[in-house]
Amino acid sequence: MRLYPVYIALLLLFIVLQLLYSNNAFSEVNLEGYDMTKVDVIDTPFWCSATPEERAEAISKLTEEQKNVTLNNGTERPFKNEFWNSKEKGIYVDIISGEPLFSSLDKFDSGTGWPSFDRPINGIEIVEIVDKSYGMTRTEVRSEYGDSHLGHLFNDGPTETGLRYCINSASLKFIPVHELDKHGYGDFVELFN
Repeated sequence: MRLYPVYIALLLLFIVLQLLYSNNAFSEVNLEGYDMTKVDVIDTPFWCSATPEERAEAISKLTEEQKNVTLNNGTERPFKNEFWNSKEKGIYVDIISGEPLFSSLDKFDSGTGWPSFDRPINGIEIVEIVDKSYGMTRTEVRSEYGDSHLGHLFNDGPTETGLRYCINSASLKFIPVHELDKHGYGDFVELFN
C-alpha cells in the first residue's frame, strides 16, 4: 500500500494550520510591565562595537609606523620592534580595536625577530587572506573587528599546532596579567591561573 496520498494530505493540513495560526503567534504577547530583572543581558565586548568615530580616534593616536603596518600592510624591522623578545605574561590586543588576539603563553622565540605565536587565544577569530605580494604566496592575518594587518601565518611552528603567527609589534598593544581587569579583559585572567 502506498502512503504518498496520506503524506500529501498531512502536509497540506500542516500548511493550512500554519497559515491560520501563525499570524497571531506573537500578537498576544504583552511586554508592558514585564520584569526585566529576570532577563540576562549579554554585554557586547567593546572591541566588537566600536563606532566609526572611535575607530578614527584610535587611528589618530597611532605612530606613523603603526599606521603603515596596520592600515597599509607594512612590515616593521626585525629585532627592532617592541615585543619580539618580550617575556612578560599577559595578552596582546589589536592596537586599533583592542580586541584580544594572542596570549604570552602561546608566544615563542622563532629567531625571526618578530613576535611569534603558535595559536590565537581560544575562541578568537583571526582572519586569513591569501597574499600574493612580492612574487610569493603567503597567508596574511588580520584582526576580525579592527581589520588591522597583523602579519603572516606560516606552517613551520615548533609546537603541536605546527603554526607560526609572525606578527608585527606595531599592530599590537600588550596588557599585562595584573592589568587585565583594569582594562576590561577580566575574562582572560583565567588563562594564567
